[in-house]
Amino acid sequence: MKLLRFGPKGREKPGVIDQDGNIRDLSSAVSDYVGENISIDAIAKIKALDLSQFPVVENPERLGSCVGTPPNFYCVGLNYAKHAAESGLEPPKEPVLFNKATSCLSGPNDNVVIPRKSSKADWEVELGVVIGKEALYISEEDALDYVAGYCIVNDMSEREFQIERSGQWVKGKSAPTFGPTGPYLVTTDEISDPQILNLKLSLNGEVLQNSNTSDMIFTVRQIVSHMSQFMQLMPGDIICTGTPEGVGLGMNPPRYLKAGEVMELEIDGLGSQRQTTVEAQ
Repeated sequence: MKLLRFGPKGREKPGVIDQDGNIRDLSSAVSDYVGENISIDAIAKIKALDLSQFPVVENPERLGSCVGTPPNFYCVGLNYAKHAAESGLEPPKEPVLFNKATSCLSGPNDNVVIPRKSSKADWEVELGVVIGKEALYISEEDALDYVAGYCIVNDMSEREFQIERSGQWVKGKSAPTFGPTGPYLVTTDEISDPQILNLKLSLNGEVLQNSNTSDMIFTVRQIVSHMSQFMQLMPGDIICTGTPEGVGLGMNPPRYLKAGEVMELEIDGLGSQRQTTVEAQ
């Protein structure tokens, strides 16, 4: 099942793609896709609905993030072997964890705003994992049972803010619009194995990232289990699982985003995104 949110920013409604590819408005049955409303139990109730009883959305106008403001927006750094190599770093011995501010969340096709005083804005196509029930001290074997679904995330970064300024990575990851998410939350029954997905990012039509989740150093199972040893994961939490090689930081010389450029992202089974960069006002 593919769940999405549509409508003007801040007034999105929950929807679903029916068997004919139409968007159905589920706002009479679900208030929003956030927290417990996208728990595994809540998704089971949505699957039991007769979608023909809900209105077709002829013109959605805009897609929002497929998840409303999550309890937490987590990320894993340096989780693709070739990306670690292009960064000149040794593969980590355990997942490198950090956060994005939840206020950076945006729609899959919204403009990406390059922040003020930015000189090193960068792109990162990533497999997003959405947690579907409370997870604490869980095993790798059981970890996927706690996942509600998957989505595309562009884990936008400002490398100077992230690396060259003091403090933690979060301030280089959290500018408004630095978290395009969606277009869909695709439930786990449609993704048999999250470790065999092709993922790709193009900039102005040039393919710069083209890899497969099989190159991940730590699998989704390992990430979810590992994180649950340190914190309680909650329904609606988003986890970005790392980006493959081909980011601007890793190029020689490095290449960073300017206003007026177009990023296009896709992951097998999860749809596609398209963003244009603009300068902050």
